[in-house]
Amino acid sequence: MTASDATTASTHEQQVLRLARNRTLLRARDLTQQGLPTIVLTRLVQAGKLERVARGLYGLPGAEMSEHRSLAEVSARVPRGVVCLLSALRVHEIGTQAPHEVWFAIPPHMVSPRLDQPPIRVVRMSDEALAEGVDRLHIDGVDVPVFNAARTVVDCFRFRNKIGLDVALEALRDGWTQRKFTLDDLWRHAARRRMANVMRPYIEAITA
Repeated sequence: MTASDATTASTHEQQVLRLARNRTLLRARDLTQQGLPTIVLTRLVQAGKLERVARGLYGLPGAEMSEHRSLAEVSARVPRGVVCLLSALRVHEIGTQAPHEVWFAIPPHMVSPRLDQPPIRVVRMSDEALAEGVDRLHIDGVDVPVFNAARTVVDCFRFRNKIGLDVALEALRDGWTQRKFTLDDLWRHAARRRMANVMRPYIEAITA
């Protein structure tokens, strides 16, 4: 390696490390977007300056992890999905669920993601459904789409056969008590998801 090549490589490494400090989680395509060679990731891992935190994801050794790091890891690797159901309840601090899997909604015909870690529970939704009621959070440098509180509660009723009616009822009661959503928002999502008739007696009970 010539002196010029060594200088260029050192500059690239400094730029990648700066990205890692700003984004916490790095993907190869993050480097490509910045015009940086992806081989730098391998060199930095070998030098102990970066660590491979999951397949295709890199971070600074010993970097502080946020509470929702697993959501960022899944979102970085499955960009068309949205955090949903039990994982979304956790984000919004509704109810008592502490899922050991990341609940993720994906398009109906998308191939199920194969991730070594973290474990993922896939729910299929139409493209239209995936676009409604989505909040975008910034977690560890990754843009993470999460269904908002009202939409999440409605989905809990829609998928009550998967998660249990007791979980849906707890989410409704706790979300309403904490004022995580308005009644208008709840009815709007219930109507769009064809859950209004199912949820009506429960909503009337908590708002009476």
